[in-house]
Amino acid sequence: MAEPLSSGPGEEKEKEMEKEDRQRDGSAATAGKSTSSHGSTEPRVVRDENGGSVGKRRNLSDLSLVRFITTELTRGYFLEHNEAKYTERRERVYTCLRIPKELEKLMTFGFFLCLDAFLYVFTLLPLRVILALLRLLTLPCCGVSGSRLLQPAQVCDVLKGFIMVLCYSMMSYVDYAMMYHLIRGQSVIKLYIIYNMLEVADRLFSSFGQDILDALYWTATEPKEKKRAHIGVIPHFLMAVLYVFLHAILIMVQATTLNVAFNSHNKSLLTIMMSNNFVEIKGSVFKKFEKNNLFQMSNSDIKERFTNYILLLIVCLRNMEQFSWNPDHLWVLFPDVVMVIASEVAVDVVKHAFITKFNDISADVYGEYRASLAFDLVSSRQKNAYTDYSDSVSRRMGFIPLPLALLLIRVVTSSVKIQGSLSFMCVLLFYLGMITLKVLNSIVLLGTSCVFVKAANMEEKLFDPPPSATSSRVNSRANRTKHVNTPPQQAESTADKGGTPLASDNPQPNTTAESSPPTFPKSDSDTFLTTPDEEDDDKIINTDTGLEGDGLKPRTPKKDLLEIDRFTICGNRID
Repeated sequence: MAEPLSSGPGEEKEKEMEKEDRQRDGSAATAGKSTSSHGSTEPRVVRDENGGSVGKRRNLSDLSLVRFITTELTRGYFLEHNEAKYTERRERVYTCLRIPKELEKLMTFGFFLCLDAFLYVFTLLPLRVILALLRLLTLPCCGVSGSRLLQPAQVCDVLKGFIMVLCYSMMSYVDYAMMYHLIRGQSVIKLYIIYNMLEVADRLFSSFGQDILDALYWTATEPKEKKRAHIGVIPHFLMAVLYVFLHAILIMVQATTLNVAFNSHNKSLLTIMMSNNFVEIKGSVFKKFEKNNLFQMSNSDIKERFTNYILLLIVCLRNMEQFSWNPDHLWVLFPDVVMVIASEVAVDVVKHAFITKFNDISADVYGEYRASLAFDLVSSRQKNAYTDYSDSVSRRMGFIPLPLALLLIRVVTSSVKIQGSLSFMCVLLFYLGMITLKVLNSIVLLGTSCVFVKAANMEEKLFDPPPSATSSRVNSRANRTKHVNTPPQQAESTADKGGTPLASDNPQPNTTAESSPPTFPKSDSDTFLTTPDEEDDDKIINTDTGLEGDGLKPRTPKKDLLEIDRFTICGNRID
């Protein structure tokens, strides 16, 4: 009796659920016609005997592993939907591939520029000094034709000659052998640290050395009618002699350290010194560079590469002397020399390739750099030139040939013994050969430079007047900000207190707003020989001072590549 009673309510529940399922199936069938066109189906709910939901009935063919794999294998996409992006990536690859060729063109041109300035010290400078001294000796006979005893260029040549003679006499007391054995007795780590310190010191000496020499030249040739604002020619001359001597000693220690690395048995020091070149990649690649900053770094790399060549020449001379000029020993040194040069070239290529990639700089910029260096050479041959070409290279690249030439003379005279008339004839022939090389190199460089200047449309700049006496530092960012921050009330208070106001601070209506910026000669080359961020600097100045709308809008001339020299960046110091 208990079973029918217990099963009665269950049967009623089952009947009710069947009715609900029938009604639900009927409604789903009518709705399926409308939903089938959209491709979506209502999953059917399966319930158990107690009325609970078991789960949703899914279409297993949509979730099959075979279909997923098939979709992954046949899935496609179209790169032309983002054509600009991929075209830019391809151009970056092409730029990186062009960098070695364009960079080596610039390096080769810069190398011969440095060689021309370096040979000038050995060939034409002694002859110019002799001509200037002959003019001084013949003045009592010929009479003085003007107010000057010597021309300014002759005065500078005589000063250079006296500096070389005095420094060479001081260098004769320096014992190279004692210095070699003193450095050789140090450990490898000490020598590595010493070499790094010498590289930094060389850049610091180069940054200040040309300032000392320029100050001496200007002090000695400054017109007498101007008010004296210097300490005298003799103090400047003594400072120049001290600088050239100390810089020559510094380069000698650097060459001696490199010589010790070449003569070490396990070559561990040479390997460490070569690996030091790759540190430049870490310190330079991940920095922001503009075109002017890259130009300054390229000049520094040219100077560094030429200096390394001279140091390798000194090392080879010293080693050949120790082995009695045996030609077989030269082939022993040859692999190490090639390894040092190859590492230097590889580091420069990798560094410049990634700098141009990260900063979106085209490889054509190295052609502009070549044109700027060529402009220095061509302008130094003008009648209105205001500097010698060797000094122009020193200012642009930081390459000062006097200390390096002094050291090479010291090494050659101590390594080569001249005895007998035949030896003097060989020296004379060698000197004539150097003069011939200097003249041929100058002719080829001048012709190539004229081609570069003409291709860059910089010909009209050759006829521009020399820059005014106003220092370029006046137009620096700090001074521009200070000039903009000066309110007109300050100028009036200065005038009331009896001070001398500036010409731009005179109380004239709308003087500041109506004053036009100074005009500078421009050419078609200004479109690519300018700093890209100058306009941003002006915007920053206006934002900081609150000068907007019709207020004061300071306008400064854009910085030309021709104004970029080693004063702006020395030793890869970015302004």
